[in-house]
Amino acid sequence: MDDYPLIENHGLIGDLQTAALVTTEGVVDWFCSPRFDSPSVFGALLDKEKGGHCTVRPEHLTHATKQLYLPDTAILVTRFMTEAGAGEVLDFMPVTGTTVTSRHRLVRLVRCVRGSMSFDVEIAPRFDYGRMAHRLHITPHGAVFAAEDGTELTVHPIREPEDDRLADLITDRDADLHLTLTLRAGQQRGLILEMGAEGPPAEIHRDEHQRLFDETAAFWRSWLAQSRYAGRWREVVERSAITLKLMTFAPSGAVVAAPTAALPEQLGGERNWDYRFTWIRDASFSVYALLGLGFTEEARAFIIWLSNRVKERVGSEGNTGPLNIMYKVDGSSDLNEQILDHWEGYARSAPVRIGNGAATQLQLDIYGEALDSIYFAHRHGFQVGHGGWTSMRADLDWLADHWDQAEEGIWETRGGRQDFTYGRVMSWVAFDRALRLAESTGWPSASGRWQAERDAVYEQVMAKGWSEERQAFVQHYGSEVLDSSLLRMATVGVVTPEDPMWASTLDAMEEELVSDSLVYRYNPDASPDGLRGSEGTFSLCTFMYVDALARAGRTDRARLVFEKMMGYANHLGLYSEEIDPTGRQLGNFPQAFTHLALIDSALTLNEALDRR
Repeated sequence: MDDYPLIENHGLIGDLQTAALVTTEGVVDWFCSPRFDSPSVFGALLDKEKGGHCTVRPEHLTHATKQLYLPDTAILVTRFMTEAGAGEVLDFMPVTGTTVTSRHRLVRLVRCVRGSMSFDVEIAPRFDYGRMAHRLHITPHGAVFAAEDGTELTVHPIREPEDDRLADLITDRDADLHLTLTLRAGQQRGLILEMGAEGPPAEIHRDEHQRLFDETAAFWRSWLAQSRYAGRWREVVERSAITLKLMTFAPSGAVVAAPTAALPEQLGGERNWDYRFTWIRDASFSVYALLGLGFTEEARAFIIWLSNRVKERVGSEGNTGPLNIMYKVDGSSDLNEQILDHWEGYARSAPVRIGNGAATQLQLDIYGEALDSIYFAHRHGFQVGHGGWTSMRADLDWLADHWDQAEEGIWETRGGRQDFTYGRVMSWVAFDRALRLAESTGWPSASGRWQAERDAVYEQVMAKGWSEERQAFVQHYGSEVLDSSLLRMATVGVVTPEDPMWASTLDAMEEELVSDSLVYRYNPDASPDGLRGSEGTFSLCTFMYVDALARAGRTDRARLVFEKMMGYANHLGLYSEEIDPTGRQLGNFPQAFTHLALIDSALTLNEALDRR
């Protein structure tokens, strides 16, 4: 573990088509291009020796570091302090826009703010997850790393013509590049790493760099100014909004679950998944969160993306239904899972998986989440066209024939199908929202059948999803296991927050799944999921717990849990997927699901506190 930075010791930068992670020691150890789900160029996060990195840090071994975002932006500042001086590295990616491009730039500005400081700079790309060799071409104005397949990483130095004396250039047998920059207070240099460059390396002068910096800062501040949030946790909520925007593929509007792959849910375990894709269930969370904050264009773009998936019906009439549970950001559905055997994994947590084999699972809840988000958007003025409604009717017809069967469930377990209560609850949501849409628009529908199926699902959930012994709703029929996905039952309206059955379910979850305010998804020992090992508490579920408590009128408890959870964020306000018993973050980082749930719970809790 000492060889790898903590997962939480990273910041995120991006250009709305891909992203990079930067450690508190100034190391870019994860960067894929040209898209979030493309092969990595820097991947030391998953193999410190073979993954590749770009490092900018002081020569002085003894130094203190601090990291922050420039306020209201996605510009990351990593600060280094010694007795002799203080320096900063400013990292950002100029925004690319909504047109798909292979050109992506990572700007690393290095400056000394006090005394003097020498920086070691090492650029060591490893293309295609470290599977492809490269050559290094040095020119009078920069350098080019050329991979075997023609992919190139161009290095443009940030400097003035008279500044050559500040750089000491060295190459090595691995065709990597090493520089030393010695700066005095007020001096700044740096480099721009460019994929898909339109020309040869070129020196970037101060005016050009300042233009890129100013344009990037202005973009983020202008975008954030759209936020309507004025509640108690503005800074936390708006940082989550920026983080979600960084994980949005602008050309399609799709939000990736995380920009990383294979970060472990347990150190040394096998629960290492690729999250660089878009899950249908994220629709409900993202649309609620985005519209709740006032980001209507992002919500509209995602609804269009989702509606296109509904109309495509890639699953057709197969065993998994007309919708896949996840897609690539462009809407394609080829997510074949592979293992990178040549990488050791983060902190030697193999296997390293890319692609995701869960893409072909049957998960019935996604139909409810899709219809819920479309209905919510409809209430906010987003109209569904004739083609979209026709496809939704076909999906509801399929669901009417198939909801009463075993499935893999929301947590993508690999231990066999079960009659998951949450899947049934969200099937109820699908029929209910379709009926509401049809009633509010007058569009043609099979309302009689949909109402019959909705009522049948409800009766079954109350009869089979409820355990008299536990006095709680349970994970799947015939079990006594609890599952925190059911925290959403009151949110979607299948039970009321004041229902005694709901109150006792919350009490049971508090006793079994909550550990000092942190919430587990379920107990894998009591409900085997087909995988070895355990996992940490699930941050999404903790925020869902806050939301459920606030809706149930337990506002003091909800606020305490929320405030405690703020303490588990990293130094930048970012969350990964899970928290381990020591308080460290686990799983892919940062996770969209967590930040979406944070926003939702902050909105709900703030309203509850205002009412009180």
